[in-house]
Amino acid sequence: MSETTEEILRATYHALCEHGFADLTMQAIADEAGVSKSLLHYHYDTKQDLITSFLGAFTDRFEEELDSLDADDPAERLDIIVDRLLFGQDDSDQTDFGRAFLELRAQAPHEPAYRDQLAANEEFLRGVLADTIEDGIEQGVFHDVDPERTARLIRATVDGARSQHVTLGDDTREVVRGALDDHVLSDLHVE
Repeated sequence: MSETTEEILRATYHALCEHGFADLTMQAIADEAGVSKSLLHYHYDTKQDLITSFLGAFTDRFEEELDSLDADDPAERLDIIVDRLLFGQDDSDQTDFGRAFLELRAQAPHEPAYRDQLAANEEFLRGVLADTIEDGIEQGVFHDVDPERTARLIRATVDGARSQHVTLGDDTREVVRGALDDHVLSDLHVE
């Protein structure tokens, strides 16, 4: 990925945090990136193209982050992944970005490109969880459960907690994390 592309995608993140998805414009992204709108259109024909690329890059970054984890133990790795999905990397922009992301997700039923990219992102995240659970089963760390089904439960729970945090300002993420530990993750562990 070129340095310009990275800067544009970084600016897209900041512009989403500042303006939300509904008020996001190519001009706002160009201003945030410190580039001309024509340069932005040189790289991306439409806002839809840019947002779709942004969503793909978001998953690529998460994959890079997971690859750099120093956690060979599946239980430890699963804990790190769940925390990252639930709480994000840092909390400075999480609420603003979460709002914008929720607005963007609301467009998915109407925009096939967003829907397809969000579905690919979701498939990737569920796959990461399922693969980690499967590794734990193979290593005798986790009980023999259906990894895909368990991954779907974790994703849906995390997604619900993040959505509630963003829409209601109710930070139940800690409560949900505890419930996941008590009722899902601890049940995975072989005693």
